[in-house]
Amino acid sequence: MPAFASGSNTAVKADSYGAVMNKDGYSYKKLGNKYFIRVDKDTEIIRALKEICAENNITAGEITGIGAIKSATFGFFNPETKQYSEKTFDEYMEITSLLGNVSQKDGEVYLHLHMNASGKDYKTIGGHLVKSTVSATCEIILTSQEGSIGRKFSEDIGLNLFDF
Repeated sequence: MPAFASGSNTAVKADSYGAVMNKDGYSYKKLGNKYFIRVDKDTEIIRALKEICAENNITAGEITGIGAIKSATFGFFNPETKQYSEKTFDEYMEITSLLGNVSQKDGEVYLHLHMNASGKDYKTIGGHLVKSTVSATCEIILTSQEGSIGRKFSEDIGLNLFDF
């Protein structure tokens, strides 16, 4: 039986390679600079990733993942209008690719994620990930990097770009 940290909903279980953190809606284990994350059914993916990054002070990193979802909202950026349009898909889909990065904007975790997902018709949709809820499980590898990468809004482009 996992032990719970005092006053929290976090279960901690250890093996010879380190601790497994069990949180509300997700679990993860750190090996080296990589976090192996399982996002559970009915959990919103971006919320889980932001919490993990904030809790572990991850200010620069790379994200890859696969899994199964029951809804996703994607954004499409129009460079002429400098506006995103969003579309939500409420259906069971397989994540064929989840890619992105971790940085910071205004001292907060900033995730830039893109996802492709395929439904029962085997057609693939995707774009900038706004939000997505897991239907079964989602397996993510977050590779953290030393240092910090910031974001700054570009009036010319209309996006928050890396700020070096």
